[in-house]
Amino acid sequence: MQAVEDAGGDTLPLLADVEAIARRAGEAVMAVYAGDFAVHTKADVSPVTAADDAAEALIVPALQALTPGVPVVAEEAVARGEVPATGRRFWLVDPLDGTREFVSRNGEFTVNLALVVDGEPLLGVVLAPALGAKGRLFAGARGQGAWLDDDQGRRAIACRREAGIGAVVACSRSHGDAAQLDAWLGDRAVARRVPVGSSLKFGLLACGEADLYPRLGRTMEWDTAAGHAVLLAAGGCVLTLQGEPLRYGKPGFENPHFVALAQRPAGG
Repeated sequence: MQAVEDAGGDTLPLLADVEAIARRAGEAVMAVYAGDFAVHTKADVSPVTAADDAAEALIVPALQALTPGVPVVAEEAVARGEVPATGRRFWLVDPLDGTREFVSRNGEFTVNLALVVDGEPLLGVVLAPALGAKGRLFAGARGQGAWLDDDQGRRAIACRREAGIGAVVACSRSHGDAAQLDAWLGDRAVARRVPVGSSLKFGLLACGEADLYPRLGRTMEWDTAAGHAVLLAAGGCVLTLQGEPLRYGKPGFENPHFVALAQRPAGG
């Protein structure tokens, strides 16, 4: 609990516990993924499955036991009207980010857990349980670095400098607007675009596989906080289109449009 209280020091033991919770949630997700499942529609017209509910039912009590007294804001609970009061510290949980990818069975869905302190994601874990034999897990904590754990083993990761041939742009597979993205990119040199689902786009930037991720559509804080934390730990940043750092704990938990960058602007 000390790492949460002082928002500093060694947060790695806490991060290791969160990784373990994400792994268990990933197992619950994969148990549903392996069989037939129904798809329901929530009030906001987004899809939900038994995997969303099973993962959230595991994650929320686990985080409450790990950090007693720290509120947990979880997507499906909020959809039911269960919205805890948040203070300086709270968890943001998306038990299954990329439900459309889950339904399409393309593997590009994630479990997202993030701890927010004073409006900034302090640590986060993004797990893509269907990618590879052991899944692809991205983790990071402010001041402690970022890691990728997959079939190749566990290793430190960091953002790269953009190559001179142009940017590799990560973009949404299921929520993209090509014309809007074209307009935003303008005359910027682009080497290629990489469509990918869920918060994996943040992971691509964090491990040096992409350079920027503009999001010009609706997202909620639980969609982005975990990936944002990993990207910050790897040396990147997430800015609003006005150039301000993306913050958390906003009324309604809705994000403005933003761009995630592997390179922080000068002076940033």
